Amino acid sequence: MNIQQDQTAIHQQKLSFASDYMEGAHPLILKRLGDNNTVKMPGYGTDDICASASQKILAACNAPDGEVYFLTGGTQTNAVVIDAMLASYQGVIAADTGHVSLHEAGAIEYGGHKVLQLPHKLGKISAEQIASFLDNFAADANHDHMVMPGMVYLSHPTEYGTLYSKQELADIHDVCQAHHIPLYLDGARLAYALACPANELTLPDLARLCDVFYIGGTKCGALLGEAVVLPKRDRIPHFFTIIKQHGALLAKGWLLGIQFDTLFTDNLYQTIGQPAIQAADQIRQTLRECGYPLYFDTLTNQIFVIISNDRMDELQQETEFGFWERLDDTHTVIRFATSWATNKPDTDALCAILCRHQAQRTD
Repeated sequence: MNIQQDQTAIHQQKLSFASDYMEGAHPLILKRLGDNNTVKMPGYGTDDICASASQKILAACNAPDGEVYFLTGGTQTNAVVIDAMLASYQGVIAADTGHVSLHEAGAIEYGGHKVLQLPHKLGKISAEQIASFLDNFAADANHDHMVMPGMVYLSHPTEYGTLYSKQELADIHDVCQAHHIPLYLDGARLAYALACPANELTLPDLARLCDVFYIGGTKCGALLGEAVVLPKRDRIPHFFTIIKQHGALLAKGWLLGIQFDTLFTDNLYQTIGQPAIQAADQIRQTLRECGYPLYFDTLTNQIFVIISNDRMDELQQETEFGFWERLDDTHTVIRFATSWATNKPDTDALCAILCRHQAQRTD
């Protein structure tokens, strides 16, 4: 057995609930990629498949006059969109737990823009917080010496797996409109919101309330790719060229278009997250029944658990999960994440492991 085979064997011995981008792609996507593998197509997203995918997305968003652009990853998408929408002296308002704040290695700052962080509540920021920040900036006599807040960044679901209500998003939209700044929503895990019964926001709602948002593919059944939606045409002038400037324009653009054309055929994107939600609900229920303290309650595909450090070490022998944060000297918050490809046998096995470890502690 070579090193690669040995590492694969070790990995396969463990259950993996570490993230929601660990599988490849939905079988229908792989089939279409295979069927079109030798078809010659024009480059940079100018092909018929990208056009079809864009039309299907805009129809689903009820934004027939909008535009769609395909990029390859979430951090790249955030960096390009934010840089395109801000002047050189402006920054972006975001939750202090937001992806652009913590998990993009300073990509926004690398592009020359400061992330203006607001304290979160369960991963979210409110219209009142945003309005207060904007008003305080305007009232500061020294504001010409400061980074100007130029847009608002949200994620849905948030990095904590929580959801904005329709009223919360509408209120933030109203604040942004009143202060003449755009609202941008990161939808890296949007399929898991759309599959969640508690979710109130539809794609048409996002198109109506946001200036720009993106529909996540990488975490939601695609091999890679995110679809940036501009509900109003030319909201970002020359966006194609700006994408090219950032090195983010894929020459074989049809590779992205064919994935989103598949995801937006027969309502697949709206339903692809259902296995993840069902599995996450089962895991949450098991954790409660077995007496594990949840860091807080969520309804989508991420589950955050408080666990002692020694128990965490024991669990790591049988399952993979994500480190979230050190709670204190003896406890850690860990994350279990489900995905579109999570299956019932793996979910049952994880629940059995969790119950067994808890029972061993109480014997």
